[in-house]
Amino acid sequence: MAVPEDRRKIAIRLTFVQYGLTVAFAFLALAFWYLQVVQYGRYYELAENNHQRTLPLRAPRGVLFDRNLRVLVENRDSYNISIVREHSKNLPQTIRLLARVTGVEETRLQDTIRHRESEPRYRPIAVVEDASLAQVAAVAAHRLDFPDVMVEHVPTRQYPTDDLAAHLFGYVGEVTEEQLTGQGLRSGDIVGQSGVEKVYNSLLMGQDGKRLVVVNSAGREVKTLEEVQPIEGRLVELTIDYDVQRATEEAFRTLGYNGAAVILDPRNGEVLSYVSLPAYDPNAFAARGPDFGVTWAGLNTDKLKPLQNRAIQGRYSPGSTFKIAVATAALQESVIDPATYRVHCVGSATFFGRSFKCWKKGGHGTMDLEHGIEQSCNVFFYTLGNLVGIDRIHKWATLLGLGEKSGIDLPNEIQGIVPSPEWKKATTGEKWYAGETISVSIGQGQVSVTPVSMAVYASTVANGGTRYVPHLVRAVDEGHGWKPVPAPPPKSQVDLKPETIQALHQGLWMVVNAGGTGGNARIPGKDVAGKTGTAQVISLEAAKALAGRKDLDLRDNGWFVFFAPRDNPEIAGVVFTEHSLHGAESARIAKYAMETYFAKKEGKPLPQFQAPKVPVKLPAEEPRIATAAAPGAPR
Repeated sequence: MAVPEDRRKIAIRLTFVQYGLTVAFAFLALAFWYLQVVQYGRYYELAENNHQRTLPLRAPRGVLFDRNLRVLVENRDSYNISIVREHSKNLPQTIRLLARVTGVEETRLQDTIRHRESEPRYRPIAVVEDASLAQVAAVAAHRLDFPDVMVEHVPTRQYPTDDLAAHLFGYVGEVTEEQLTGQGLRSGDIVGQSGVEKVYNSLLMGQDGKRLVVVNSAGREVKTLEEVQPIEGRLVELTIDYDVQRATEEAFRTLGYNGAAVILDPRNGEVLSYVSLPAYDPNAFAARGPDFGVTWAGLNTDKLKPLQNRAIQGRYSPGSTFKIAVATAALQESVIDPATYRVHCVGSATFFGRSFKCWKKGGHGTMDLEHGIEQSCNVFFYTLGNLVGIDRIHKWATLLGLGEKSGIDLPNEIQGIVPSPEWKKATTGEKWYAGETISVSIGQGQVSVTPVSMAVYASTVANGGTRYVPHLVRAVDEGHGWKPVPAPPPKSQVDLKPETIQALHQGLWMVVNAGGTGGNARIPGKDVAGKTGTAQVISLEAAKALAGRKDLDLRDNGWFVFFAPRDNPEIAGVVFTEHSLHGAESARIAKYAMETYFAKKEGKPLPQFQAPKVPVKLPAEEPRIATAAAPGAPR
């Protein structure tokens, strides 16, 4: 009777065994499929690397030229010392010996390896970038001790050695974790991190090649199996004129000022010169030699902020240069007739129960619009701004390019502020007071602008109302000759009335060529037109509290917006000098840039910058005024 029961138990056990074997074999089959099909590429590469090694051949980045095809940024030969962890039998020992041989701190090598430890072990990790010839020779002499160390030949970016246009070019560096996402890049790739290098990285980067070699057990190359040559990045012609760029920077440095300048062709928005000072040496970023860490720390802690791109990231009060926008609003909205409108200036004027002073003690007397611009009479523009009103001032300042991003093809541009009642309500929750319009009328109060927006402003006034987008690339060569790059469409087109253009151009011409404050920009026969401006860096109340202090960073900034010739402009822009007290020094820099432009155009010898032999006695302009009404005073 027990036999059937035993058989039943045995059958159950056999069934469990059969199911178990089935599951085991299914698991093995799935594992074999995963390893041999899904992971085929990885294991094939690992197997090949047991006796083969794939050496990357870095593609040179595309060369940058100026508008006359003068080389600005190119490449130079350099060497990286790399470790291939897959071939390392004792990585810590390799690091110790390599540190001793190359003179690089062991902790730095360890940090580099640790930073990229998640990468495939067969991929070389550059632990010494832009190695010196002595370091390369030392590694070669210890080749038998380093089967896991290789020397890679890599093209490295070469920028002008005098920091020329550093913020324009930008710099390159190893790809960051954020940049790896969705851009088809790999760890270790060198990409643009700032400036043109970043915006046009896809054009400039090129395509890496490779060399497949056979190595012996000691890691020595035996023969080459395959070689794929790298493809160089595209050649790019910039709109920049090297000589105008050099002249602008030379004038800044000779006079000893930091600041910014953007000079455009007002007929199409091409950037002829782009300056932001102080600058930095982009070669330090490209080479990343042993002292790079010290260099980076110094740049980051420098109180002058050399890494800040002042032309697009600096926001400053425009001072009297803003009067052009007020005049434009009055003329375009037919608030005044320029032929008959007059204001009598006695040195001050009262609005809403409060006295506002002019910069000239005793006043200017009776002023029409053109002379009001020439003399930069504050009382004239207080009165005019009060007539026009903040809404129309905001409208026309914006149409001319202020308070908006210019759209220039550089990263991280910020936006200026042209205040309006809506802006103030949204920002502070408070209403707009009429007294605030008086301050805004001369470019004080809440108005703040970027130098690049001021260049667009000057260009738009110069060409009669077309707000072009500043742009930096003129043509690209993909290997089949230069192909022009279409300019971006204008941001706006405003047909300024003939009487508006006449009055503005005549007044701005008088600023430079008659009795105005822009005489330092006068060039005989070129009919330069422009407007200086003085911009306070602290409020009136703060200035009183700090009376007697002579700190450089408390001094006013200086502006000069300009264009030439008056009746058919072909060059326009802005020069902004930090803490220069007045726009007269900015006008001096603009003059040298324009002289260089015209001399080059006419085939004449380029001028030499003539710095003043004695300290310049700067004429006064507008005094500091309070940016808000006194307590209890109506606004």
